[in-house]
Amino acid sequence: MSTASRLAIGIDLGGTHIKAALLERGTGTLVETSSRPTLDGEWCGSQPLFAHRVHDLVHELEASAGYGPLPVGLCAPGLAHGSGRYIDWIPGRMRGLEKLDWPAFLGREVRVLNDAHAALLGEEWIGSAKGCRDVFMLTLGTAVGGAILSGGRLIRGHLGRGGHLGHISIQTDGEQDAFQTPGSLSSYLGNQSVSQRTQGRYESAHALVAAAISGVEEAQVIWDDYVRRLAVGVASLINVLDPELVILGGGISAGAGEALLKPLQNHLDQYEWRPGGQKVRLTLASAGEWAGAYGSVRELERRQFEV
Repeated sequence: MSTASRLAIGIDLGGTHIKAALLERGTGTLVETSSRPTLDGEWCGSQPLFAHRVHDLVHELEASAGYGPLPVGLCAPGLAHGSGRYIDWIPGRMRGLEKLDWPAFLGREVRVLNDAHAALLGEEWIGSAKGCRDVFMLTLGTAVGGAILSGGRLIRGHLGRGGHLGHISIQTDGEQDAFQTPGSLSSYLGNQSVSQRTQGRYESAHALVAAAISGVEEAQVIWDDYVRRLAVGVASLINVLDPELVILGGGISAGAGEALLKPLQNHLDQYEWRPGGQKVRLTLASAGEWAGAYGSVRELERRQFEV
């Protein structure tokens, strides 16, 4: 195999930053990285400016490697079309991303997938899920996202909705979320609702966790309720998906660490169904900020073997 054929570029197109990585396809060795602000909302003619920033990053990494054109894996928010050519649905933000045909725009091989799907593939390749075949991941951030590996296959679903684990209901008479689910996991656990749920006492989950760790009794009570609700959701998903491992990612998980894992495990001791005494392993994501870029390149490899 030539040097060029061993290389690929992973692009993680986020709402605020675009992360690009030059990787060795077989080993996952990170060769070089670069990033740019997304500048969502800005345009270059009829196309979103972020598309041209992706184009420039790809060409810069190819020039640095001394090869081109190289295959590209690209992840972004929204539902990826089954063809792997574009994001099919992402309402209300990142205008210009829907239906943007990336292989045509970049003029090279491109596979497009959802960002949470890519993050889990990154964990499966070089992170906490390495060697695992049955895993689900919850990303705790502004909202709650997720992704699923079952029997070693990424669950995409009919429309690409597979893995939207934050939109299961844990309170049937709760308010409907943006995706019409009443009392969803995301509504109760997303960072966007912390201020409302704490009557303005805490503006973010990070502030809430810091207060709980420092011994503020009120914060400890609120945080424990947060973790208990998460445990109910995790236990429900365990019953449906039967994983060997559950991964917690996202900014809230990274910031809380053991202050999340320990009480969550305690609650799962009460709620988790454990046939034969076997409990599911619980861990934090470990692939880091480049997980989406890694997973996007991993997608190039996996799709060669998936029918």
